[in-house]
Amino acid sequence: MKFIIRGRNIEITDALKDYTTKRLSKLEKYIDDVKEAQVALSIEGEDHKVEVTIPLNGIILRGEEMSDDMYSSIDMVEEKLEKQIEKYKTRLYRSNRGAGLKKALAEEIKKELDKGEKIEKFKVVRSKRFALKPMDVEEAIMQMNLLGHSFFVFFNPQSEEVNVVYKRKDGNYGLIEPDFD
Repeated sequence: MKFIIRGRNIEITDALKDYTTKRLSKLEKYIDDVKEAQVALSIEGEDHKVEVTIPLNGIILRGEEMSDDMYSSIDMVEEKLEKQIEKYKTRLYRSNRGAGLKKALAEEIKKELDKGEKIEKFKVVRSKRFALKPMDVEEAIMQMNLLGHSFFVFFNPQSEEVNVVYKRKDGNYGLIEPDFD
């Protein structure tokens, strides 16, 4: 697994990079076909925050933890991701008796998402259609705030793509842009 480690308001030292790689490499014992993991380390005031995103066969495993120590945050996010994977591990072990556990794990996660209408927590209760109006990011944020929503979908004429702006927990805004790889 390749780790893309970046920092905000923090210098990524070799020791920090090595520790992050060592801890998150433990997840490879559960899943085989992960090509890369994106890790964002940041300092917000007194808090040390770690965000990990792992794309896996069309789904995304994501963990985010914050504490007063960067190494503790790394440990906590690794445990959080391990629990997400562990949720499926027991079921797979029982059904496969341990054979091919790593490959079966990725298949099971995808199968769970594919039969979404059978699982209550993924049931779609409302569908909505609306016209996408071309607007820049600032205008989309204003429109989202006027509507009182936590996100807003719009057509960005600069990139000629559909984008989403959203309000973050820290009060700032985020922008989601599609990446067709």
